[in-house]
Amino acid sequence: MTTILVIEDESHVREILSELLTTEKFDVLTADNGELGYQMAQRQQPDLILCDIMMPELDGYGVLSQLKDNPATDNIPFIFLSAKADRLDFRVGMDLGADDYLTKPFTRDELLTAVRMRLKKQAVLSQRHHEQLLRTQSHYQQQLEQAKERLNQVLSQDQLTGLLNQLRLRQEFERFLKQLQPLDASSLVPLVCVGVERLREINAELGYSSGDHCLQVLAQRLQGFFAQDSPLMARLNGNEFVLVLPPVSSRYQAQEQIQALFHHLSQPISLSQGDIVLQVNLGIAFYPRDAQQLDPLLQHSQQARQKAQSSGGTAVEVYSGVLSGDRGDRLALERDLRSALENPERRDELLLVYQPQINLNNGEICGVEALMRWHHPQRGSIPPNRFIPIAEESDLIIPLGEWVLETACRQAQIWDAQGLPPLRVAVNLSARQFEDPQLYQRLAQILRRFNRKPESLELELTETCLVRDPDTSVRILNQLKALGISIAIDDFGTGFSSLSYLQRFPFDMLKIDRCFVAAIHRHRKNAIITEAVIEMAHKIGLTAIAEGIETPEERACLQELSCDRGQGYFFHRPLPAIELGELLRSS
Repeated sequence: MTTILVIEDESHVREILSELLTTEKFDVLTADNGELGYQMAQRQQPDLILCDIMMPELDGYGVLSQLKDNPATDNIPFIFLSAKADRLDFRVGMDLGADDYLTKPFTRDELLTAVRMRLKKQAVLSQRHHEQLLRTQSHYQQQLEQAKERLNQVLSQDQLTGLLNQLRLRQEFERFLKQLQPLDASSLVPLVCVGVERLREINAELGYSSGDHCLQVLAQRLQGFFAQDSPLMARLNGNEFVLVLPPVSSRYQAQEQIQALFHHLSQPISLSQGDIVLQVNLGIAFYPRDAQQLDPLLQHSQQARQKAQSSGGTAVEVYSGVLSGDRGDRLALERDLRSALENPERRDELLLVYQPQINLNNGEICGVEALMRWHHPQRGSIPPNRFIPIAEESDLIIPLGEWVLETACRQAQIWDAQGLPPLRVAVNLSARQFEDPQLYQRLAQILRRFNRKPESLELELTETCLVRDPDTSVRILNQLKALGISIAIDDFGTGFSSLSYLQRFPFDMLKIDRCFVAAIHRHRKNAIITEAVIEMAHKIGLTAIAEGIETPEERACLQELSCDRGQGYFFHRPLPAIELGELLRSS
């Protein structure tokens, strides 16, 4: 039913109007003064307002002015009722935004005609507004679909070399293996990791264009060498390629082929500054002998490549599972890491550093990412990419992750006590931690113990740990969101999940990997990818954070692309807690 609000201070006029309109099947609300009428308009949202002008305290002009100043009521049709017939009064009312003006006394037909014409006009306007909203919604939905389509295209291919990227490699690897089934029991599928040395020096001394040219030449040589075999070829990151070759009958057959590839890749490359020879190292792992999943195969081939690199003699190494004492060394590191966690006298070997995250719009610090460091008493500083995989393979990752969460929350509590501005602290969560049935309880207990608000904690997750069991992942994420914790998807674009997961998983933030940020101002395709990622993130309500910003040009480009936040050595290196506190005080 159509609702009409009558604002009239004279009771007999108010009663006549109410009775007349009720007879015409309108739902009528009445107010005997302007202030009450304005309040009722806010609460009830009538379809039309009839308002007297001459009222004590708040007159009709005042009521209309307040209604027009309020976005919730500024579109309600408004008709003035007044005994004042002066044209100036009429002009004042219409200038304020009145839709019509009835001069007392008026007839029943005059009133009903004015009311129905105004309601009819409003219905037409509402229909047009609704149609415009539908068109706008359709337009934005179309833009979103186009952005997703563009992003799917650019995320499946390395833009510099034209090879597969890691996303597409993971998809194609499964198809590749299915095509080989049934695989002969004696057959081995080689996975080869190709690493390029001196690339950083070339970029620094000869310019990024020279480094890019070298990578493009290497990609062309890889494609030319295996032209008849059609292997999978991908570029993993800045200086690393991966090949998945057709099955071989023995590891020696693969070694001979890869040794020939090494010589092919080692030929001089012509640059404008002269010829240059790149040093390459190759590591080989075999499916299914060494592993049956892509991630461990990649890890094993990378270990073999690193062994070839450090040996100084051969440039090709086959993963053996031991790699000249590597397994024993890993066991020793695992033992020492366990001791550092469990022995209070060694606990100071472990520490967290904090890398500031910057609001790219105003340059202010808006959060920090907690990063773990291990200073071994004999070995010195051990990088996280060395000890974190060891912790994940053992049972140490759960207590190690809990220590990180406790330490980060304790430090945030200390900063609060020092009067420093509150910061959201981001902590990386491993797949084992995410799958821990006690995760919710552990987090709730830690937050209570250190008196932290859940919204002050952000958990960063990689795509890998989410897509193992998407349904379970959604359930866990919803529990964490219900607790009030923010969720970020880390290293976006380097994983392999479908873009549909971005809509399915309740993320708050999307972190753009360094591989897209690096030299973004020089690589147009990187800029296109990053712009598409940021645009898509904003359209589905996510905050976009760029990682690894190292130059003012990268920052300027990201600002131009409307990226929300950034972190990297251009702003600040990861800082010990004391140094970060000093930085916060000074800023």
